[in-house]
Amino acid sequence: MNRLPDDFLFTLLEKNPIAEAFQQENIRLYPCEKGFSCSCPFHSENGKSCIIYPETHNFYCPACQTGGDVITFQMLMHKISYPEAVQKLADRCQLAIPSQTPEQAYQIQQRRERCYAINRETANFYYRNLLNGTDKRGLAYFRERKLLPQTIRDYGLGYAPDDWHQLYDYLTQKGFSEEELLLANVCRKSEKGYIYDNFRNRVIFPIVDMHKQVIGFGGRVLDDSKPKYLNTSDTPVFDKGRNLFSLQFAGTNAPSALILAEGYMDVIALYQAGFRNAVATLGTAITPQQARLIAQYAEKVILSYDSDTAGQNATQKAIQYFHDVGLPVRILHMDEEAKDPDEYLKKFGAERFQLLLNQAVSVVDFQLKRCRDGLDLQSETGKVSYLRRCAKILAQIQHPKEQAFYIHQLAQEFAIRPQVLQNQVDTLLNRQKKLQDKSYFQNQVETTLQKRDMQNSLKKNESERMILAFLMRFPERFEMIFSQLTAEHFTTDFHKTLYTALCQVLPSCSQFLPSLLGSAFSAEEMCRITELFVHYRDIRLDEMTISDCMQNLQSAKWKTLDKSNLSDDDLLQVIANKKKQTRWKN
Repeated sequence: MNRLPDDFLFTLLEKNPIAEAFQQENIRLYPCEKGFSCSCPFHSENGKSCIIYPETHNFYCPACQTGGDVITFQMLMHKISYPEAVQKLADRCQLAIPSQTPEQAYQIQQRRERCYAINRETANFYYRNLLNGTDKRGLAYFRERKLLPQTIRDYGLGYAPDDWHQLYDYLTQKGFSEEELLLANVCRKSEKGYIYDNFRNRVIFPIVDMHKQVIGFGGRVLDDSKPKYLNTSDTPVFDKGRNLFSLQFAGTNAPSALILAEGYMDVIALYQAGFRNAVATLGTAITPQQARLIAQYAEKVILSYDSDTAGQNATQKAIQYFHDVGLPVRILHMDEEAKDPDEYLKKFGAERFQLLLNQAVSVVDFQLKRCRDGLDLQSETGKVSYLRRCAKILAQIQHPKEQAFYIHQLAQEFAIRPQVLQNQVDTLLNRQKKLQDKSYFQNQVETTLQKRDMQNSLKKNESERMILAFLMRFPERFEMIFSQLTAEHFTTDFHKTLYTALCQVLPSCSQFLPSLLGSAFSAEEMCRITELFVHYRDIRLDEMTISDCMQNLQSAKWKTLDKSNLSDDDLLQVIANKKKQTRWKN
Protein backbone atom coordinates (compact mmCIF):
# COMPACT_ATOMS: atom_id res chain seq x y z
CA MET A 1 0.00 0.00 0.00
CA ASN A 2 1.37 3.41 -0.99
CA ARG A 3 1.74 6.11 1.64
CA LEU A 4 -1.69 7.42 2.55
CA PRO A 5 -2.44 11.17 2.60
CA ASP A 6 -1.97 12.89 5.95
CA ASP A 7 -5.53 14.23 6.10
CA PHE A 8 -6.94 10.73 5.53
CA LEU A 9 -4.81 9.26 8.33
CA PHE A 10 -5.79 12.00 10.76
CA THR A 11 -9.47 11.41 9.93
CA LEU A 12 -9.05 7.66 10.30
CA LEU A 13 -7.49 8.11 13.75
CA GLU A 14 -10.16 10.60 14.85
CA LYS A 15 -12.99 8.26 13.79
CA ASN A 16 -11.34 5.23 15.42
CA PRO A 17 -10.22 6.44 18.88
CA ILE A 18 -7.51 4.25 20.33
CA ALA A 19 -9.37 3.94 23.66
CA GLU A 20 -12.49 2.66 21.90
CA ALA A 21 -10.41 0.12 19.99
CA PHE A 22 -9.23 -1.35 23.30
CA GLN A 23 -12.77 -1.38 24.70
CA GLN A 24 -14.07 -3.17 21.59
CA GLU A 25 -11.71 -6.01 22.51
CA ASN A 26 -13.34 -6.04 25.97
CA ILE A 27 -10.25 -4.60 27.65
CA ARG A 28 -11.17 -2.60 30.73
CA LEU A 29 -9.67 0.90 30.89
CA TYR A 30 -8.82 2.91 33.99
CA PRO A 31 -8.40 6.73 33.91
CA CYS A 32 -4.89 7.90 34.71
CA GLU A 33 -2.85 11.09 34.45
CA LYS A 34 -1.71 10.40 30.89
CA GLY A 35 -5.04 9.09 29.60
CA PHE A 36 -5.95 5.50 30.40
CA SER A 37 -4.20 2.43 31.76
CA CYS A 38 -5.11 -1.23 31.38
CA SER A 39 -3.79 -4.77 31.61
CA CYS A 40 -1.68 -5.22 28.50
CA PRO A 41 -3.36 -7.58 25.97
CA PHE A 42 0.01 -8.61 24.55
CA HIS A 43 1.46 -10.29 27.64
CA SER A 44 0.05 -11.89 30.78
CA GLU A 45 -0.06 -9.58 33.78
CA ASN A 46 -2.19 -8.70 36.77
CA GLY A 47 -1.27 -5.01 36.77
CA LYS A 48 -2.11 -2.14 34.45
CA SER A 49 1.19 -1.39 32.71
CA CYS A 50 -0.24 -0.47 29.29
CA ILE A 51 -0.83 3.29 28.86
CA ILE A 52 -3.21 4.77 26.26
CA TYR A 53 -2.58 8.33 25.09
CA PRO A 54 -5.84 9.59 23.46
CA GLU A 55 -4.28 12.96 22.59
CA THR A 56 -1.63 11.43 20.34
CA HIS A 57 -3.74 8.41 19.32
CA ASN A 58 -1.27 5.78 20.51
CA PHE A 59 -0.56 3.28 23.27
CA TYR A 60 2.57 1.83 24.83
CA CYS A 61 3.38 -0.90 27.34
CA PRO A 62 6.87 -0.52 28.87
CA ALA A 63 6.70 -4.03 30.33
CA CYS A 64 6.67 -5.81 26.96
CA GLN A 65 7.71 -2.79 24.83
CA THR A 66 4.65 -3.04 22.62
CA GLY A 67 3.02 0.09 21.27
CA GLY A 68 1.70 1.98 18.29
CA ASP A 69 -1.44 3.61 16.98
CA VAL A 70 -4.87 2.09 16.34
CA ILE A 71 -3.61 0.62 13.05
CA THR A 72 -0.72 -1.13 14.80
CA PHE A 73 -3.14 -2.29 17.50
CA GLN A 74 -5.35 -3.98 14.89
CA MET A 75 -2.32 -5.57 13.21
CA LEU A 76 -1.05 -7.05 16.49
CA MET A 77 -4.43 -8.08 17.92
CA HIS A 78 -5.75 -9.74 14.77
CA LYS A 79 -2.44 -10.73 13.14
CA ILE A 80 -3.25 -8.91 9.91
CA SER A 81 -1.24 -6.76 7.51
CA TYR A 82 -1.10 -2.96 7.41
CA PRO A 83 -3.46 -2.69 4.39
CA GLU A 84 -5.91 -5.10 6.05
CA ALA A 85 -5.85 -3.10 9.29
CA VAL A 86 -6.46 0.17 7.44
CA GLN A 87 -9.28 -1.45 5.45
CA LYS A 88 -10.89 -2.80 8.61
CA LEU A 89 -10.81 0.59 10.33
CA ALA A 90 -12.00 2.40 7.21
CA ASP A 91 -14.92 -0.03 6.86
CA ARG A 92 -15.81 0.47 10.51
CA CYS A 93 -16.23 4.23 10.08
CA GLN A 94 -17.34 4.10 6.41
CA LEU A 95 -14.31 6.02 5.18
CA ALA A 96 -13.04 5.66 1.63
CA ILE A 97 -9.33 4.93 1.24
CA PRO A 98 -7.83 7.50 -1.18
CA SER A 99 -5.09 5.26 -2.57
CA GLN A 100 -7.63 2.54 -3.25
CA THR A 101 -9.54 2.61 -6.47
CA PRO A 102 -13.24 1.76 -6.33
CA GLU A 103 -12.35 -1.45 -8.13
CA GLN A 104 -9.83 -2.45 -5.45
CA ALA A 105 -12.26 -1.70 -2.62
CA TYR A 106 -14.89 -3.72 -4.41
CA GLN A 107 -12.51 -6.65 -4.89
CA ILE A 108 -11.64 -6.79 -1.17
CA GLN A 109 -15.29 -6.74 -0.17
CA GLN A 110 -16.13 -9.19 -2.93
CA ARG A 111 -13.62 -11.73 -1.60
CA ARG A 112 -15.37 -11.72 1.76
CA GLU A 113 -18.81 -11.91 0.19
CA ARG A 114 -17.74 -14.83 -2.00
CA CYS A 115 -16.37 -16.65 1.05
CA TYR A 116 -19.69 -16.20 2.81
CA ALA A 117 -21.56 -17.40 -0.29
CA ILE A 118 -19.32 -20.48 -0.64
CA ASN A 119 -19.78 -21.32 3.04
CA ARG A 120 -23.53 -20.93 2.73
CA GLU A 121 -23.73 -23.22 -0.30
CA THR A 122 -21.31 -25.70 1.32
CA ALA A 123 -23.40 -25.86 4.50
CA ASN A 124 -26.54 -26.48 2.42
CA PHE A 125 -24.75 -29.19 0.44
CA TYR A 126 -23.61 -31.02 3.59
CA TYR A 127 -27.04 -30.67 5.24
CA ARG A 128 -28.93 -32.05 2.23
CA ASN A 129 -26.40 -34.83 1.86
CA LEU A 130 -26.92 -35.82 5.53
CA LEU A 131 -30.68 -36.11 5.15
CA ASN A 132 -31.12 -37.18 1.53
CA GLY A 133 -27.79 -38.68 0.44
CA THR A 134 -27.39 -42.37 -0.27
CA ASP A 135 -24.70 -42.74 2.41
CA LYS A 136 -26.58 -42.80 5.75
CA ARG A 137 -23.54 -43.17 8.03
CA GLY A 138 -23.61 -39.53 9.08
CA LEU A 139 -27.29 -39.63 9.98
CA ALA A 140 -26.78 -42.91 11.82
CA TYR A 141 -23.97 -41.30 13.86
CA PHE A 142 -26.17 -38.40 14.99
CA ARG A 143 -29.06 -40.74 15.80
CA GLU A 144 -26.67 -42.88 17.83
CA ARG A 145 -25.71 -39.72 19.74
CA LYS A 146 -29.45 -39.20 20.47
CA LEU A 147 -29.83 -35.95 18.53
CA LEU A 148 -33.37 -34.90 17.67
CA PRO A 149 -34.31 -33.77 14.12
CA GLN A 150 -34.96 -30.24 15.44
CA THR A 151 -31.47 -30.05 16.92
CA ILE A 152 -29.95 -31.17 13.62
CA ARG A 153 -31.93 -28.44 11.85
CA ASP A 154 -31.05 -25.73 14.40
CA TYR A 155 -27.32 -26.37 13.97
CA GLY A 156 -27.51 -27.20 10.26
CA LEU A 157 -25.47 -30.35 10.83
CA GLY A 158 -24.29 -32.20 7.75
CA TYR A 159 -22.28 -35.00 6.27
CA ALA A 160 -19.33 -34.75 3.85
CA PRO A 161 -19.47 -37.72 1.46
CA ASP A 162 -16.57 -40.13 1.11
CA ASP A 163 -15.62 -38.57 -2.20
CA TRP A 164 -12.71 -36.40 -3.37
CA HIS A 165 -14.59 -34.08 -5.76
CA GLN A 166 -18.33 -34.10 -5.04
CA LEU A 167 -18.37 -30.72 -3.26
CA TYR A 168 -15.87 -29.30 -5.78
CA ASP A 169 -18.13 -30.30 -8.69
CA TYR A 170 -21.19 -28.86 -6.97
CA LEU A 171 -19.59 -25.48 -6.20
CA THR A 172 -17.93 -25.03 -9.59
CA GLN A 173 -21.29 -25.69 -11.22
CA LYS A 174 -22.63 -22.87 -9.03
CA GLY A 175 -20.07 -20.55 -10.64
CA PHE A 176 -17.33 -20.44 -7.99
CA SER A 177 -13.73 -20.53 -9.20
CA GLU A 178 -10.98 -22.83 -7.95
CA GLU A 179 -9.16 -19.85 -6.47
CA GLU A 180 -12.27 -18.93 -4.44
CA LEU A 181 -12.73 -22.50 -3.20
CA LEU A 182 -9.12 -22.58 -2.01
CA LEU A 183 -9.47 -19.15 -0.38
CA ALA A 184 -12.53 -20.34 1.59
CA ASN A 185 -10.63 -23.56 2.47
CA VAL A 186 -13.51 -25.85 1.47
CA CYS A 187 -11.04 -27.36 -1.02
CA ARG A 188 -7.30 -27.95 -1.04
CA LYS A 189 -4.60 -28.34 -3.66
CA SER A 190 -2.27 -31.33 -3.75
CA GLU A 191 1.46 -31.09 -4.41
CA LYS A 192 0.76 -32.16 -7.98
CA GLY A 193 -1.77 -29.35 -8.41
CA TYR A 194 -5.02 -31.31 -8.09
CA ILE A 195 -7.97 -29.65 -6.32
CA TYR A 196 -9.88 -31.88 -3.89
CA ASP A 197 -12.55 -31.56 -1.15
CA ASN A 198 -11.18 -30.59 2.25
CA PHE A 199 -13.77 -32.58 4.25
CA ARG A 200 -14.50 -36.23 3.33
CA ASN A 201 -16.40 -38.93 5.20
CA ARG A 202 -16.99 -36.66 8.18
CA VAL A 203 -20.02 -35.35 10.02
CA ILE A 204 -20.01 -31.58 9.67
CA PHE A 205 -20.57 -28.86 12.27
CA PRO A 206 -21.07 -25.44 10.63
CA ILE A 207 -19.54 -22.56 12.61
CA VAL A 208 -21.82 -19.52 12.62
CA ASP A 209 -21.08 -15.98 13.79
CA MET A 210 -23.35 -13.58 15.69
CA HIS A 211 -24.71 -12.27 12.37
CA LYS A 212 -25.94 -15.79 11.46
CA GLN A 213 -23.29 -16.08 8.75
CA VAL A 214 -21.55 -19.43 8.21
CA ILE A 215 -17.85 -18.63 8.62
CA GLY A 216 -16.27 -22.10 8.75
CA PHE A 217 -16.69 -25.80 9.46
CA GLY A 218 -15.61 -28.51 11.86
CA GLY A 219 -15.61 -32.13 10.74
CA ARG A 220 -15.44 -35.36 12.78
CA VAL A 221 -14.38 -38.72 11.33
CA LEU A 222 -16.64 -41.77 11.63
CA ASP A 223 -13.79 -44.24 11.95
CA ASP A 224 -10.36 -44.31 13.60
CA SER A 225 -8.56 -42.21 10.98
CA LYS A 226 -6.60 -39.11 11.96
CA PRO A 227 -7.08 -36.31 12.63
CA LYS A 228 -10.25 -37.04 14.57
CA TYR A 229 -11.42 -33.44 14.13
CA LEU A 230 -10.62 -31.18 11.18
CA ASN A 231 -11.40 -27.46 11.14
CA THR A 232 -11.41 -24.75 8.52
CA SER A 233 -8.10 -22.90 8.36
CA ASP A 234 -8.00 -19.10 8.60
CA THR A 235 -9.81 -17.37 5.74
CA PRO A 236 -10.90 -13.77 5.03
CA VAL A 237 -13.99 -14.43 7.22
CA PHE A 238 -12.71 -16.97 9.77
CA ASP A 239 -10.10 -17.12 12.53
CA LYS A 240 -10.49 -20.19 14.74
CA GLY A 241 -8.61 -18.56 17.60
CA ARG A 242 -11.08 -15.67 17.77
CA ASN A 243 -14.44 -17.39 17.36
CA LEU A 244 -16.52 -19.85 19.38
CA PHE A 245 -18.86 -22.66 18.41
CA SER A 246 -22.57 -21.98 19.16
CA LEU A 247 -22.04 -18.36 20.22
CA GLN A 248 -24.94 -17.42 17.92
CA PHE A 249 -27.24 -19.17 20.42
CA ALA A 250 -25.34 -18.67 23.69
CA GLY A 251 -24.64 -14.96 23.26
CA THR A 252 -28.10 -13.77 22.22
CA ASN A 253 -29.87 -13.65 25.57
CA ALA A 254 -27.16 -11.89 27.62
CA PRO A 255 -26.68 -14.82 30.01
CA SER A 256 -25.15 -14.22 33.41
CA ALA A 257 -22.86 -17.20 32.78
CA LEU A 258 -21.52 -19.07 29.78
CA ILE A 259 -20.64 -22.76 29.93
CA LEU A 260 -17.36 -23.50 28.16
CA ALA A 261 -17.29 -27.13 27.01
CA GLU A 262 -14.54 -29.02 25.25
CA GLY A 263 -16.28 -30.34 22.13
CA TYR A 264 -19.02 -29.66 19.60
CA MET A 265 -21.16 -32.60 20.73
CA ASP A 266 -21.03 -31.50 24.36
CA VAL A 267 -22.39 -28.09 23.39
CA ILE A 268 -25.10 -29.57 21.15
CA ALA A 269 -26.15 -32.04 23.86
CA LEU A 270 -26.41 -29.16 26.36
CA TYR A 271 -28.43 -27.11 23.86
CA GLN A 272 -30.84 -29.99 23.28
CA ALA A 273 -31.26 -30.44 27.05
CA GLY A 274 -32.26 -26.77 27.41
CA PHE A 275 -28.90 -25.22 28.32
CA ARG A 276 -28.60 -22.67 25.53
CA ASN A 277 -25.64 -20.83 27.07
CA ALA A 278 -22.87 -23.30 26.13
CA VAL A 279 -19.96 -22.68 23.74
CA ALA A 280 -16.80 -24.52 22.70
CA THR A 281 -13.44 -23.60 21.23
CA LEU A 282 -12.74 -24.62 17.64
CA GLY A 283 -10.43 -27.60 17.81
CA THR A 284 -7.71 -25.79 19.76
CA ALA A 285 -6.98 -24.89 23.36
CA ILE A 286 -8.61 -21.68 24.51
CA THR A 287 -6.86 -18.47 23.44
CA PRO A 288 -6.68 -15.08 25.21
CA GLN A 289 -8.86 -13.64 22.43
CA GLN A 290 -11.58 -16.23 23.10
CA ALA A 291 -11.40 -15.49 26.83
CA ARG A 292 -12.00 -11.80 26.07
CA LEU A 293 -14.86 -12.74 23.74
CA ILE A 294 -16.58 -14.76 26.47
CA ALA A 295 -16.07 -11.90 28.93
CA GLN A 296 -17.91 -9.68 26.47
CA TYR A 297 -21.11 -11.74 26.78
CA ALA A 298 -21.16 -13.09 30.34
CA GLU A 299 -20.48 -12.09 33.94
CA LYS A 300 -18.84 -15.43 34.74
CA VAL A 301 -17.81 -18.66 33.01
CA ILE A 302 -18.36 -22.26 34.05
CA LEU A 303 -15.66 -24.59 32.75
CA SER A 304 -17.01 -27.99 31.75
CA TYR A 305 -14.00 -29.78 30.31
CA ASP A 306 -13.50 -33.54 30.21
CA SER A 307 -12.54 -35.18 33.49
CA ASP A 308 -9.45 -36.86 32.00
CA THR A 309 -5.92 -35.53 32.50
CA ALA A 310 -5.92 -33.54 29.25
CA GLY A 311 -9.23 -31.91 30.18
CA GLN A 312 -8.01 -30.98 33.65
CA ASN A 313 -4.81 -29.50 32.24
CA ALA A 314 -6.89 -27.49 29.75
CA THR A 315 -9.01 -26.26 32.66
CA GLN A 316 -5.90 -24.99 34.44
CA LYS A 317 -4.79 -23.07 31.35
CA ALA A 318 -8.25 -21.57 30.84
CA ILE A 319 -8.32 -20.40 34.46
CA GLN A 320 -5.26 -18.23 33.84
CA TYR A 321 -6.70 -16.61 30.70
CA PHE A 322 -9.99 -15.78 32.41
CA HIS A 323 -8.08 -14.43 35.39
CA ASP A 324 -6.22 -12.10 33.01
CA VAL A 325 -9.51 -10.63 31.70
CA GLY A 326 -11.06 -10.41 35.17
CA LEU A 327 -13.84 -12.95 34.58
CA PRO A 328 -14.92 -15.09 37.58
CA VAL A 329 -14.56 -18.83 36.99
CA ARG A 330 -16.40 -21.83 38.35
CA ILE A 331 -15.49 -25.42 37.51
CA LEU A 332 -17.96 -28.22 36.88
CA HIS A 333 -17.13 -31.30 38.93
CA MET A 334 -18.37 -34.64 37.51
CA ASP A 335 -16.11 -37.03 39.43
CA GLU A 336 -16.03 -40.45 37.78
CA GLU A 337 -19.74 -40.48 36.93
CA ALA A 338 -19.19 -39.26 33.38
CA LYS A 339 -16.25 -38.01 31.36
CA ASP A 340 -18.10 -35.08 29.69
CA PRO A 341 -21.46 -33.21 29.73
CA ASP A 342 -22.85 -35.26 26.82
CA GLU A 343 -22.36 -38.52 28.68
CA TYR A 344 -23.61 -37.03 31.95
CA LEU A 345 -26.86 -35.83 30.36
CA LYS A 346 -27.50 -39.22 28.80
CA LYS A 347 -26.96 -40.98 32.14
CA PHE A 348 -28.66 -38.61 34.57
CA GLY A 349 -30.71 -36.05 32.63
CA ALA A 350 -31.05 -32.26 32.60
CA GLU A 351 -32.36 -31.74 36.15
CA ARG A 352 -29.37 -33.40 37.73
CA PHE A 353 -27.02 -31.51 35.42
CA GLN A 354 -28.60 -28.28 36.67
CA LEU A 355 -27.77 -29.36 40.23
CA LEU A 356 -24.23 -29.97 39.02
CA LEU A 357 -24.07 -26.42 37.64
CA ASN A 358 -25.34 -25.03 40.94
CA GLN A 359 -22.56 -26.90 42.74
CA ALA A 360 -19.75 -25.77 40.42
CA VAL A 361 -16.69 -25.15 42.54
CA SER A 362 -14.35 -22.18 42.77
CA VAL A 363 -10.87 -22.14 41.29
CA VAL A 364 -9.28 -22.70 44.70
CA ASP A 365 -11.54 -25.71 45.40
CA PHE A 366 -10.63 -27.16 42.01
CA GLN A 367 -6.91 -26.72 42.63
CA LEU A 368 -7.14 -28.18 46.13
CA LYS A 369 -8.94 -31.22 44.76
CA ARG A 370 -6.17 -31.74 42.20
CA CYS A 371 -3.72 -31.85 45.08
CA ARG A 372 -5.19 -35.25 45.97
CA ASP A 373 -4.16 -36.80 42.64
CA GLY A 374 -1.90 -39.83 43.10
CA LEU A 375 -1.95 -39.75 46.93
CA ASP A 376 -3.25 -42.21 49.47
CA LEU A 377 -4.99 -39.99 52.00
CA GLN A 378 -5.51 -42.93 54.34
CA SER A 379 -1.77 -42.97 55.04
CA GLU A 380 0.08 -40.42 57.13
CA THR A 381 2.59 -39.86 54.32
CA GLY A 382 -0.22 -39.16 51.88
CA LYS A 383 -1.87 -36.68 54.25
CA VAL A 384 1.37 -34.79 54.80
CA SER A 385 2.06 -34.60 51.04
CA TYR A 386 -1.49 -33.42 50.42
CA LEU A 387 -1.30 -30.65 53.03
CA ARG A 388 2.05 -29.47 51.64
CA ARG A 389 0.53 -29.24 48.17
CA CYS A 390 -2.45 -27.38 49.59
CA ALA A 391 -0.18 -24.92 51.38
CA LYS A 392 1.31 -23.92 48.01
CA ILE A 393 -2.19 -23.16 46.70
CA LEU A 394 -3.19 -21.25 49.82
CA ALA A 395 -0.03 -19.15 49.68
CA GLN A 396 -1.27 -17.77 46.33
CA ILE A 397 -4.52 -16.45 47.84
CA GLN A 398 -4.10 -12.73 48.37
CA HIS A 399 -7.28 -12.04 50.38
CA PRO A 400 -6.55 -12.83 54.09
CA LYS A 401 -10.14 -13.80 54.97
CA GLU A 402 -10.41 -16.20 52.04
CA GLN A 403 -7.05 -17.74 52.93
CA ALA A 404 -8.12 -18.13 56.57
CA PHE A 405 -11.39 -19.81 55.50
CA TYR A 406 -9.59 -22.55 53.56
CA ILE A 407 -6.98 -23.03 56.29
CA HIS A 408 -9.68 -23.64 58.89
CA GLN A 409 -11.60 -25.90 56.51
CA LEU A 410 -8.57 -28.12 55.86
CA ALA A 411 -7.53 -28.08 59.50
CA GLN A 412 -10.98 -29.29 60.52
CA GLU A 413 -10.99 -32.03 57.86
CA PHE A 414 -7.65 -33.46 59.03
CA ALA A 415 -8.07 -32.72 62.75
CA ILE A 416 -5.02 -30.47 63.05
CA ARG A 417 -4.59 -27.01 64.57
CA PRO A 418 -5.11 -24.21 61.99
CA GLN A 419 -1.90 -22.55 63.15
CA VAL A 420 0.11 -25.55 61.93
CA LEU A 421 -1.11 -25.03 58.38
CA GLN A 422 -0.84 -21.25 58.71
CA ASN A 423 2.83 -21.62 59.71
CA GLN A 424 3.44 -23.72 56.59
CA VAL A 425 1.80 -21.08 54.40
CA ASP A 426 3.80 -18.28 56.07
CA THR A 427 7.03 -20.24 55.53
CA LEU A 428 6.26 -20.51 51.82
CA LEU A 429 5.43 -16.80 51.60
CA ASN A 430 8.69 -15.85 53.33
CA ARG A 431 10.62 -18.16 51.00
CA GLN A 432 8.94 -16.58 47.98
CA LYS A 433 9.82 -13.11 49.24
CA LYS A 434 13.47 -14.08 49.73
CA LEU A 435 13.62 -15.54 46.22
CA GLN A 436 12.04 -12.38 44.81
CA ASP A 437 14.49 -10.19 46.73
CA LYS A 438 17.41 -12.33 45.53
CA SER A 439 16.18 -12.24 41.96
CA TYR A 440 15.71 -8.47 42.17
CA PHE A 441 19.26 -8.02 43.52
CA GLN A 442 20.73 -10.23 40.78
CA ASN A 443 18.83 -8.27 38.15
CA GLN A 444 20.12 -5.02 39.59
CA VAL A 445 23.71 -6.27 39.49
CA GLU A 446 23.33 -7.55 35.92
CA THR A 447 21.70 -4.30 34.85
CA THR A 448 24.53 -2.26 36.40
CA LEU A 449 27.16 -4.34 34.62
CA GLN A 450 25.32 -4.09 31.32
CA LYS A 451 25.00 -0.33 31.71
CA ARG A 452 28.71 0.01 32.40
CA ASP A 453 29.67 -2.17 29.42
CA MET A 454 27.31 -0.34 27.08
CA GLN A 455 27.90 3.18 28.34
CA ASN A 456 30.06 4.33 25.46
CA SER A 457 27.87 2.89 22.72
CA LEU A 458 24.73 4.14 24.42
CA LYS A 459 26.04 7.71 24.42
CA LYS A 460 25.98 7.83 20.65
CA ASN A 461 22.80 5.77 20.41
CA GLU A 462 21.11 8.14 22.85
CA SER A 463 22.16 11.12 20.72
CA GLU A 464 20.53 9.51 17.71
CA ARG A 465 17.35 8.75 19.67
CA MET A 466 17.11 12.30 21.01
CA ILE A 467 17.50 13.80 17.53
CA LEU A 468 14.80 11.53 16.14
CA ALA A 469 12.51 12.29 19.08
CA PHE A 470 13.14 16.04 18.67
CA LEU A 471 12.12 15.83 15.00
CA MET A 472 8.91 14.00 15.90
CA ARG A 473 8.03 16.49 18.65
CA PHE A 474 9.03 19.63 16.73
CA PRO A 475 8.56 18.86 13.02
CA GLU A 476 8.72 22.58 12.16
CA ARG A 477 12.45 22.62 13.08
CA PHE A 478 13.39 19.91 10.56
CA GLU A 479 15.50 22.20 8.31
CA MET A 480 18.08 22.89 11.04
CA ILE A 481 18.80 19.18 11.35
CA PHE A 482 18.27 18.02 7.77
CA SER A 483 20.81 20.62 6.54
CA GLN A 484 23.56 19.17 8.75
CA LEU A 485 22.85 15.45 9.06
CA THR A 486 22.32 12.68 6.56
CA ALA A 487 21.17 9.12 7.21
CA GLU A 488 24.81 8.03 7.12
CA HIS A 489 25.48 9.91 10.36
CA PHE A 490 23.33 7.30 12.15
CA THR A 491 24.86 3.99 13.13
CA THR A 492 21.92 1.54 13.34
CA ASP A 493 19.98 0.50 10.25
CA PHE A 494 16.71 1.20 12.03
CA HIS A 495 17.71 4.77 12.92
CA LYS A 496 18.91 5.35 9.35
CA THR A 497 15.60 4.11 7.94
CA LEU A 498 13.55 6.16 10.39
CA TYR A 499 15.57 9.33 9.70
CA THR A 500 15.13 8.83 5.96
CA ALA A 501 11.38 8.40 6.43
CA LEU A 502 11.18 11.55 8.55
CA CYS A 503 13.06 13.46 5.86
CA GLN A 504 10.28 12.52 3.46
CA VAL A 505 7.34 13.12 5.80
CA LEU A 506 8.15 16.20 7.92
CA PRO A 507 8.49 18.88 5.20
CA SER A 508 4.79 18.48 4.36
CA CYS A 509 3.25 18.15 7.83
CA SER A 510 2.62 20.60 10.66
CA GLN A 511 1.89 17.94 13.28
CA PHE A 512 3.66 14.60 13.47
CA LEU A 513 2.06 11.32 14.46
CA PRO A 514 3.72 7.92 14.00
CA SER A 515 0.76 6.93 11.79
CA LEU A 516 2.10 9.25 9.09
CA LEU A 517 4.96 6.84 8.44
CA GLY A 518 2.40 4.47 6.98
CA SER A 519 3.24 0.97 5.77
CA ALA A 520 6.99 1.66 5.54
CA PHE A 521 7.46 -0.02 8.93
CA SER A 522 6.31 -3.34 10.35
CA ALA A 523 4.15 -3.62 13.47
CA GLU A 524 7.26 -4.50 15.50
CA GLU A 525 9.13 -1.45 14.16
CA MET A 526 6.13 0.77 14.91
CA CYS A 527 6.40 -0.44 18.52
CA ARG A 528 9.99 0.87 18.59
CA ILE A 529 8.97 4.20 17.04
CA THR A 530 6.15 4.57 19.57
CA GLU A 531 8.56 3.79 22.41
CA LEU A 532 10.81 6.59 21.14
CA PHE A 533 7.85 8.94 20.74
CA VAL A 534 6.52 8.17 24.25
CA HIS A 535 9.88 7.98 26.06
CA TYR A 536 10.78 11.62 25.30
CA ARG A 537 7.22 12.88 25.69
CA ASP A 538 7.90 14.57 29.05
CA ILE A 539 11.67 15.07 28.73
CA ARG A 540 12.96 18.53 27.86
CA LEU A 541 14.63 18.58 24.45
CA ASP A 542 16.01 22.07 23.80
CA GLU A 543 18.11 23.24 20.88
CA MET A 544 21.31 23.32 22.94
CA THR A 545 20.89 19.64 23.83
CA ILE A 546 20.15 18.68 20.23
CA SER A 547 23.16 20.70 19.06
CA ASP A 548 25.38 18.62 21.34
CA CYS A 549 23.78 15.43 20.03
CA MET A 550 24.43 16.49 16.45
CA GLN A 551 28.04 17.27 17.30
CA ASN A 552 28.41 13.77 18.74
CA LEU A 553 27.15 12.24 15.49
CA GLN A 554 29.29 14.49 13.30
CA SER A 555 32.40 13.86 15.40
CA ALA A 556 31.88 10.12 15.19
CA LYS A 557 31.33 10.37 11.46
CA TRP A 558 34.47 12.54 11.07
CA LYS A 559 36.58 9.96 12.95
CA THR A 560 35.48 7.19 10.60
CA LEU A 561 36.17 9.15 7.40
CA ASP A 562 39.29 8.60 5.34
CA LYS A 563 40.39 12.26 5.33
CA SER A 564 43.09 11.72 2.73
CA ASN A 565 40.37 11.08 0.15
CA LEU A 566 38.21 14.09 1.04
CA SER A 567 37.82 16.67 -1.73
CA ASP A 568 38.05 20.39 -1.15
CA ASP A 569 34.25 20.64 -1.41
CA ASP A 570 33.87 17.94 1.28
CA LEU A 571 36.21 19.80 3.62
CA LEU A 572 34.41 23.10 3.02
CA GLN A 573 31.09 21.41 3.76
CA VAL A 574 32.39 20.07 7.09
CA ILE A 575 33.61 23.55 8.07
CA ALA A 576 30.30 25.11 7.04
CA ASN A 577 28.34 22.62 9.16
CA LYS A 578 30.51 23.38 12.18
CA LYS A 579 29.88 27.14 11.72
CA LYS A 580 26.10 26.55 11.47
CA GLN A 581 26.18 24.50 14.61
CA THR A 582 28.15 27.17 16.48
CA ARG A 583 25.68 29.89 15.44
CA TRP A 584 22.76 27.70 16.58
CA LYS A 585 24.36 27.08 19.98
CA ASN A 586 25.04 30.80 20.46
